[in-house]
Amino acid sequence: MTSENTAAISSFDLSRLSFTLRNSLPFSANLDQCVPLTGDASNRRYFRLHLSEAPVSSLILMQLADPEGFKASEEAVSGSGEDVSELPFLNVLHHLQAVDVAVPRLHFFDEAAGLLFLEDFGDVTLAQACQGVSNETLESHYRQAVGVLVQIHVQASVPSNTPCLAFSRSFDAPLYLWEFEHFLEYGVVARQGNAMRSEDSLPVQEEFNKIATWLAEQSMVFTHRDYHSRNLMVDGERLGVIDFQDALMGPATYDLASLLRDSYIALEESLIDELIEYYLEKMRQALPSAQCTAMHVDDVDTFRRLFDFTSIQRNLKAAGRFVYIDQVKGNPNFLASIPRTLQNVHANLIKYPQLHRLLKHLSPYVPEWQ
Repeated sequence: MTSENTAAISSFDLSRLSFTLRNSLPFSANLDQCVPLTGDASNRRYFRLHLSEAPVSSLILMQLADPEGFKASEEAVSGSGEDVSELPFLNVLHHLQAVDVAVPRLHFFDEAAGLLFLEDFGDVTLAQACQGVSNETLESHYRQAVGVLVQIHVQASVPSNTPCLAFSRSFDAPLYLWEFEHFLEYGVVARQGNAMRSEDSLPVQEEFNKIATWLAEQSMVFTHRDYHSRNLMVDGERLGVIDFQDALMGPATYDLASLLRDSYIALEESLIDELIEYYLEKMRQALPSAQCTAMHVDDVDTFRRLFDFTSIQRNLKAAGRFVYIDQVKGNPNFLASIPRTLQNVHANLIKYPQLHRLLKHLSPYVPEWQ
């Protein structure tokens, strides 16, 4: 192991790591190399462990920022407020495993050290797999992602014998409004350095309230909450799902909007139309008619409007979050995704006359719309 790699994992005991690999996993392995991986926006750190004398060539090591810190979600949540006694990542992982969603297998959890030894899905995200490919390949990848999403929305939405944390928390109007406020706090005030004028802030708040109320009234399914191209791993023929620990109950359109109105990939509108119809077709095949009606699955126009309004909420929250990650966590890597994210919002605001009031009063504070 090089000195560079040793320095990268100096925050935990190398001898303990090696001992764990030899003695605590379902198999024995020797550690050849530990390579730090580019982190996400969370407080967790990730490493790839290259192994020898083992049935797999590598594992992913997840290091929690605080072994006890898992009790507080990094995302705002609304729910019952019940005590969290299990790592949310593991709680949701077990629930998704039970319905055969491709989530990483846990080989061992060193709870005292805050270290999780996980299956390695490789380095290729859906975002990377879609770079420079043909339209046919792109559509194939996204149809697979929509198919997995239908599996999650249908099968994971049924409570199991083992309680899943996601069923105790949900998107409600206060949570949607908190996320809208998060955008105003960071996507407007912190980003521009100026507060909104009262003649603009009041209409914006009123329009946000209308959207939040409508979204909160929708039938709910198990919602990944961050189902996008950087959290889906293309591993051969398999599509692996990661970063699901903040799952909760929400409208079906939330995950679909996260995937199709991604901050990292701009899909053609015609493809988005086709993928929404593909999702609806799969949901109609999987759900009883009464549930389809409740979720507007059999009403294409209403479902599409709900998808677009959800996209507005989701994209505004993301834009604000990217500024927050830069200014509070010191990670500027997401700032480049803000323009595309805000253009998604702009297109939807223009599309619906009932949203033009929001567009009018928010536009002076969004440079991309001027």
